[in-house]
Amino acid sequence: MNDRSAAPAAEGRVVVGVDGSESSLRALDMAAEEAGRRNTTLEMLFSAVWPRRSRVPVTDADTERMRVAAGAVLDEAGQRAHEHVPGLRVVAHIDTESLAADALVKASRTAAVTVVGTRGHGGFAGLLVGSVGLRVATHCEGPLLVVGDSRVDPHPERGSVLVGVHKERDVPALRFGFEEAVRRGASLRVLHAWNQPRMPGRLQLPPSEARKAHEAATKQLHEIVDPVAKEHADVEFSADEQHGSPAATLIEASRAADLAVIAVHRRQRRLGLQLGTVAHAVLHHAHCPVVLLPSPVR
Repeated sequence: MNDRSAAPAAEGRVVVGVDGSESSLRALDMAAEEAGRRNTTLEMLFSAVWPRRSRVPVTDADTERMRVAAGAVLDEAGQRAHEHVPGLRVVAHIDTESLAADALVKASRTAAVTVVGTRGHGGFAGLLVGSVGLRVATHCEGPLLVVGDSRVDPHPERGSVLVGVHKERDVPALRFGFEEAVRRGASLRVLHAWNQPRMPGRLQLPPSEARKAHEAATKQLHEIVDPVAKEHADVEFSADEQHGSPAATLIEASRAADLAVIAVHRRQRRLGLQLGTVAHAVLHHAHCPVVLLPSPVR
C-alpha cells in the first residue's frame, strides 16, 4: 500500500511525475532506482487538475472523479515501484490545485532529484520531449532527471556517468556527477567540448593559434576538475577535451553512458526563461537519461 499523505514527504526525497503513460512508468522505474541508491523516499506526484482552457464548468463531482482515477493510477504505480525496488518507501501525492509542470517545479525546491518522462498522456507522439517535460526543465529549481526512450529497450548497464563541463560555473554539475558515480559504483567521464573561433571564408587559424587554443582548453578542464576529483579519490574518472560542437559531442558521448549530467544556465528572455542551446539539444537527442542541474538565474 502507498502512504497517500496530504503533505509531501520530507526534504531529500526523489519525486517523480506519474500519469499512467508508458513514458511516466519508465521514469517511475528509474526514480525508484535512484531513491533506492540514496536510501530515501520515493514520492509519486499526480496532478489531478482539469485543463484551464476547458470550456465545460468543472464541478466538485468532476474533481472527485479525477481524484479517484488518480488514486487508482498511483496504487498501480506504487505496486510497480515496490516490485522494482523491494523495501522502498513510497508515498503518493495527488495535487488538485496545480497543473503537472507547476506541481513538479514546486516539488523540486525540496527534492534531491525530480524525475520526469519525455511525454505523458495527451502529448503528440512526434515530440521528443513534451510540453510538461520542457516546462519543468526550464523552471526546475533542483536536479532534474529526464528519462527518454533510451529506457524502452533496457540494455546492460555500461557502468559510466558522463558530465559535460564548459566553465567553472559548471562545478555543481561536476560534483553531482562524481556523487552519482559513487552511488552507482560507476566510472566517470568528464568531457569539455569547445569550438575554435570561426574564420571568414576558407581562412583557418594558424597552427600556433590552434595549438594555443587546445592548450587553453586542457588547462581550463584540469582547473575545473582537479579540485573536485580530490574530494572523490575513490572514483575512477577520465577528463578529456574535444574540439567540435558541444551539443553534438556530448550527444555522441552519451552512447557509452548510463547517465549524462549537464549544467543549465538559463537566460531571461522576452518569452521567459529559456534553456541554452546545448542543454536543449542534449535533452532531446541524448542516448541515455539526462540530469539537468540548474545554476542560479541571473
